[in-house]
Amino acid sequence: MNKKIAILGAGESGVGAAMLAKQKGYAVWVSDMGAISAARKKILNDHQIPFEEGGHSELEILSADEIIKSPGIPLKASIIKSALQKGIPVIDELEFAFRYSNCKVIAITGTNGKTTTTLLTYHLMQKGGIDVGLGGNVGQSWAGQLVEKDHEWWVLEISSFQIDGFRQFKPNIGILTNITPDHLDRYDYKMENYIASKMSLFKNMATEDKAILFPEDPYTKAGLDTTVLRAETYSLSLKTNQERGGYFDGESIQLSMLGKKVEISKDGIILKGTHNMLNVMCASLAAGLAGVSEENLKSGLKDFKNAAHRMESVATIQGVTFINDSKGTNVDATAYALSAYNNPLIWIAGGVDKGNDYSVLIPGIGDKVKTLICLGLDNEKLKAAFQGHIKDIRETQDIAEAVSWGLEFGKEGDVVLLSPACASFDLFKNYEDRGEQFKAAVNKLKLSTV
Repeated sequence: MNKKIAILGAGESGVGAAMLAKQKGYAVWVSDMGAISAARKKILNDHQIPFEEGGHSELEILSADEIIKSPGIPLKASIIKSALQKGIPVIDELEFAFRYSNCKVIAITGTNGKTTTTLLTYHLMQKGGIDVGLGGNVGQSWAGQLVEKDHEWWVLEISSFQIDGFRQFKPNIGILTNITPDHLDRYDYKMENYIASKMSLFKNMATEDKAILFPEDPYTKAGLDTTVLRAETYSLSLKTNQERGGYFDGESIQLSMLGKKVEISKDGIILKGTHNMLNVMCASLAAGLAGVSEENLKSGLKDFKNAAHRMESVATIQGVTFINDSKGTNVDATAYALSAYNNPLIWIAGGVDKGNDYSVLIPGIGDKVKTLICLGLDNEKLKAAFQGHIKDIRETQDIAEAVSWGLEFGKEGDVVLLSPACASFDLFKNYEDRGEQFKAAVNKLKLSTV
C-alpha cells in the first residue's frame, strides 16, 4: 500500500508538494481551511489529486504517514497538535523537495534583505553560466519545479517558518543576512526562540559546507554564542578586513574566498545603501564559492534588477525622484531605506501598525526628512512618534494625494520615498497592491506634468 501524505494548505508550496508527492507514488490528500483558487483546483484535478476546501477532515489527515504543512500554519494549530500527539511527522515543502533533488543548494534566510540577496545570487549564478534554479519564498515552488527538472544548483529564499519544518534539509551554502525582531507572535514572544529558528538553518551543515553571516549584527552574534557551527564560516564586516568573508569600508567591497581577493567599487554596483552592500557581499561570496568568476560577478552587479516594491526607482518628475519601497513593512526595512539616501526626503509611511517601535527610526532621520506623509486609516501613533523630529507631518488616505504632495513639497534633487514600516491591509490588499497603486499614481502625475 502506498504511503499517504496529507498536505495542509493549497497555495504555491502545497500544490507543488502535492504534484511531486503524486509523481513519487504517494497517496496524496490536500486540505485547505480556506477557498482554493480555480487555477490551483485545475492543477490538482489535472494530476488526479483529491482535495477539500473550507475545513480539515481530521480522519483523512490523521490517517497520513506524514504531513506537509504550509509555512503560514502555526505549530499551535489544533490539527497540527493532534498530528504531533499521534507521532505523525510534520514537515515543510522544502524538506520534502530536498529528498528528490541531487543538486547543490544555496539557502538564504534573514529578517531583512533575503529577497534581494536571493535574486542577486541567482542573477550572478546565471551570469556565470551555471545551471541554476530559483525557489522557496520567491517564484515557483521548489517541489513543483522538481516535477519537471532538477538543476546543478538551486538558490532558495527561506523563512523561519520553513526552517521550523526542516529535519534533514542541508544547504551547501547557508546565508543569514541579519536577525531583527519580527513574527514574535509565532515564537511565544521570545526573541531567543526566533533567533534559534534562524540559526537552525545551519544545524545539518558539515565541515565541507559554507556559512555566510554578519556577526556584527547583535542578534546574529547572540545566536552564534549559543550555536555550534560545523560549516566553514565566511564573515561580513563594516569594520575590518576579513581573512574569509567580506568587508565594506564605505567606498568599496573586499571579498576574501578560496585564497583569492576581489575588490568591487560601490560605483560599480547598481544597488545603493550600506544594507545593500551587506546583501551584495552575501550574494557575491555565495556565487564566487559556487564558481562564478570575478569578471562575471562585477558584470552582474552592474545590471541586476531588484524585486518589485523594494527600493524600486519609479520615475523622476521635475528633478524629484520617486522610490517604491512598499515591501518595507517593518521598521528595520524602513531604517535601511532611509539610510540609503543623503538627499532631502519626503517620506510616505503608515498602514497597519504591528506593534512597531518607531524610535529606532529617529537617528536615521536627522535633518533629511522634510515632510512625513502618513498614509493610513489610523495615523496617531506614527504622528506622535515623529512630532518634534519632523517639522511637516501630514496625513491622507489617498495614495494619489500623497504622491502629488511629494511633488508639491519636493525640490530638484529631493527623493519621495514610499517605505511604510507597516502592513498594508487597511487601505490595500497587500504590499504589492500598495506598490502598484503608488507606481500608477506617479506615472499618471508624470504624464500630467509633461
